[in-house]
Amino acid sequence: LIQGASDPQELLQVSRGPALSSNLAALAIARLARLTCEQHLDTESIRRDPRFQQLLDTVDAQISQVWNTPLVQLVRSLPALGLARGGRQVRSVEQEVLWRLRRLPLRQLAHLAEHLVGQGRDSLLLPEVLRKLELRWTELDGTRTVVTLVAKVGHLSPALMERLEDKALELAEQFDPDEIRRLLLALALQQRRCVPLLRALSYHLLQKPAELPLPVLTDLLFAYSKLSFQQPQVLHRLALELQPHVGTLSPAQVSRCARSFASLRWLSRPLAEGIAQYSLDNTQNLSITHLCGILVSFARLNFRPSSSEEFFTMIQEQLQGQEQQLDVHLLTDVVWSLCVLQQARPPHLRQVLSPEFLSRLQGDTSPRAQSSWLKLLHINATARLEAPGYQGPFLPPEVLGGSGDRDKDKDKATPLQRGLREALPGVLGSPDLARYDVSTVYGWDMDAEVVLDSDNKALPVRDFAAPHLSHSEGTKLLPPGAKRVAVLRWELPQFSSRGRELLGRGSMARRHLRAAGFLLVEV
Repeated sequence: LIQGASDPQELLQVSRGPALSSNLAALAIARLARLTCEQHLDTESIRRDPRFQQLLDTVDAQISQVWNTPLVQLVRSLPALGLARGGRQVRSVEQEVLWRLRRLPLRQLAHLAEHLVGQGRDSLLLPEVLRKLELRWTELDGTRTVVTLVAKVGHLSPALMERLEDKALELAEQFDPDEIRRLLLALALQQRRCVPLLRALSYHLLQKPAELPLPVLTDLLFAYSKLSFQQPQVLHRLALELQPHVGTLSPAQVSRCARSFASLRWLSRPLAEGIAQYSLDNTQNLSITHLCGILVSFARLNFRPSSSEEFFTMIQEQLQGQEQQLDVHLLTDVVWSLCVLQQARPPHLRQVLSPEFLSRLQGDTSPRAQSSWLKLLHINATARLEAPGYQGPFLPPEVLGGSGDRDKDKDKATPLQRGLREALPGVLGSPDLARYDVSTVYGWDMDAEVVLDSDNKALPVRDFAAPHLSHSEGTKLLPPGAKRVAVLRWELPQFSSRGRELLGRGSMARRHLRAAGFLLVEV
């Protein structure tokens, strides 16, 4: 009768039965809670019904005789029926569960933990359940339970999370694509970058022969981006399988996919061309924020569509008159992106280099603001070096920075930087013939700077005027035939066959420094 009941009245009538036990009453309450939820019934009328009170009293009188499964179900069912969490019946059930925790199967512990987390962290039962899970994690044998615990419970206990990651690594081959998706999403949202687990999940994901569903593709891409985990074979597959779906995506999904690939520094030209064409075909449906996200992504990847003129004309038209609606940081990102892609116009430069715009950034010390200030240095460099018709305004000297021979902590220097400092003096003949760790007014740092004469002999670099620094030590002009040499060290994705050409920042730095008269030595 309880299992087949489809109406609350049938269940309430069970309370009149002569053979009613506490276990049957618990099953009836659990079924009642489920029907109430499914049929959106009024719980207050059920709570006031004397027959429901009879069910509660029966459970309370012989609670020790309730089986484990109905007892765990009661923890979820009573609050669902509107009983106060601090009430006598709920506290009685939770106390009985607390006494039985050691005897509960691990699967029931996992379901109990999932429910308690959803109810809030103020339950007295939750810490004990977490402690038991930490002690009995080796009993985990099902992928579904592992995924559920990682997603719903792991963030409450770092010790449990580490054990769950170990168990997930052990079971990696058994996860299906949807479970891999859920697991990676949970890790991403908790910022858990367990590299061995990520590598194992990536490997086994690549072994799945079937084409991945669109929700799995987009969630996986988001997770890899959030974790900054670059796995070339996986990214290639995601881009390949996403490409046919681009036309069916929403504007928000398209923008999110573009941003994810950009943050991973992975350029799939066919997919990027598809996103550009999507932008042209759906201009009216794309908000200015979505367009900005796509533009910034293309700039980070240094990508220009084949329909470049049409695409950038559309961007310029959509931006016209909308600049005031953009957040100060987003507007900075947009103009910086146009500079990277060599599409910036004087009105754009004037807008972000004006004193009024700069005043909106003054006093903001957030990481986002510091990034915006650095991008403004790049924009200012573009205005000076790549916009011959631009007359100003420019950034004031006090915000340009630019210094040579910074006192860098040697412990923080990379092996390459330390090797460069040791090798250059021997090659040049003197330690005073080079500057190291040079910060320019253009917003770019050089690992070393050297001046060579026409015979490629090093000259004292500090004797000469240095327009790329805010305060030059020397005043001499370079002799005829002399040249400045900048040594640059790039942080590039090792898997990328295109290297620095993929990176918009690297492309802009090379252009600016060459325009400033430098020969580049890139390592």
